[in-house]
Amino acid sequence: MAQHAIAIPEKIYFKIGEVCDLVGVQAHVLRYWETEFSQLSPQKNRSGQRSYRRRDVEVALRIKELLYDEMFTIAGARKKLQADIRVDAPKLKIVHPEPADDTFELTEPTLFDGEIEGDGSVTYASEASTDSLDTLSQEKVDAIRQLSTHLMELREMLTNGRGK
Repeated sequence: MAQHAIAIPEKIYFKIGEVCDLVGVQAHVLRYWETEFSQLSPQKNRSGQRSYRRRDVEVALRIKELLYDEMFTIAGARKKLQADIRVDAPKLKIVHPEPADDTFELTEPTLFDGEIEGDGSVTYASEASTDSLDTLSQEKVDAIRQLSTHLMELREMLTNGRGK
């Protein structure tokens, strides 16, 4: 019994009223869910207003689906949400840096070595061929989008002086 797809606007932060409209619950319900679900934790600004990130909106939508559509109890929804997040969380690979060497040369292209064209292809100066984003798996594309969202959030935090 999945919910209809909801289009979440491309924004970094959402006010509580905007989240209420997207999720379809009242503000006091969202505030209660914050006390029951540790995954739903919006930031608060200096005046105490909640600033929800896109991930918070997605979590709130999932909580509503679990409680209202799938008829979970609060405790059951909390466990299911924790299990869902554990499964969806990308596994981090620990990489130990190589010892410092003055003869280090970059042999593989990095994020900033290429130009992304309007059609989504990537052209690297060090390569004659182009890589197309179409050849990436959906999982990789989603990971790149998520990373992009996080980077935009960090840039916004630094711009507004909250990264100190």
